[in-house]
Amino acid sequence: MFFKYRVIVRIFAPILCALSASSTLPAEKPKPNRHVVVVVWDGMRPDFVSEKNTPALWKLAHEGVIFRNHHAVYPSATNVNGTALVTGVYPGHSGLIANHEYRPEIDRNRSIDVEIPEVVEKADELSNGKYISVPTIAELVQRAGGRTAIATAKTVGLLLDRHVDLGRAENCVTLFAGESRPLDALTAILAALGPFPSAHLQQDAWTTKALTDFLWKGGVPAFSLLWLGEPDLTQHESAPGAQQALAAIKSCDENLAAVLSALDRQGRKILNDAGFGATTEFADEPRSGDIMVAGNSGTVLFYTEGRDSEVTRHLVEFLQQTDFAGVIFTKEPMQGTFGLEQARSTINTRRMW
Repeated sequence: MFFKYRVIVRIFAPILCALSASSTLPAEKPKPNRHVVVVVWDGMRPDFVSEKNTPALWKLAHEGVIFRNHHAVYPSATNVNGTALVTGVYPGHSGLIANHEYRPEIDRNRSIDVEIPEVVEKADELSNGKYISVPTIAELVQRAGGRTAIATAKTVGLLLDRHVDLGRAENCVTLFAGESRPLDALTAILAALGPFPSAHLQQDAWTTKALTDFLWKGGVPAFSLLWLGEPDLTQHESAPGAQQALAAIKSCDENLAAVLSALDRQGRKILNDAGFGATTEFADEPRSGDIMVAGNSGTVLFYTEGRDSEVTRHLVEFLQQTDFAGVIFTKEPMQGTFGLEQARSTINTRRMW
């Protein structure tokens, strides 16, 4: 059985990046229980992805799909490619062509950092809300009635969803380098996690925890994006492949593992909310009808204590009505499921071939 949490990991390097779907596509109404989670490792090179360096990413990649034929837009800067990622258009069409630009209508005396709040607000004011000339993924999801959560350890986050305060984005949050839109979204996070750290690795961990423990507290939104500042920041201070940089890569992998673990917990919460006593650990002696859940990345195993057929039937019926369940196997034959013996015979046949 599969939970439909689609996790997309983007690793940005001078020659590696990816563009999302074009913003010209119509806004499709988000389907319940379908979620897209994008995790960005800023400055990560693909040749450092290995079972040793990045076990969580390695496992996820080999259970999913690896895209090899993709590349950064030019110039390969964080804000430029972040904007390309969430709009699906090249810099010449989005209007954001560099991390630092000279725009005399905003500041006649110096160049500007394109992503800082005062610049973004002034530019939107001058352009009637068209600082970035096309909608971002977050804006399209919100227009279709979906909820979004943006959490970035770098300041790029504001470019990914800067209109969250306009009233059309209820329960949507953009978190960027310890700031937030709406402003009051930060209150509970600061109370629990403290101020945004100054150390790079701690910034990523803080941002990840803010996403999984606070922005996902009421459930995983239709679209989430987590942008880690590592290993880019540490590589600038050392070098790719240096011990500090490898430690930063390990930290990114740990944050990815935390995201995947949080998604597993959210999947179990859906079952509990539906009235099933699903758990990963029995506090007391299990009773007939209790359900043990064992998550295995995209596959989840359910064990019904006492093999209670009535509970199993209700569980199967519930899963069949959801949008997040894929193929369902059951020990005893049930309508709409495959038997485990049938699955075993199929596997054995394939092995023979």
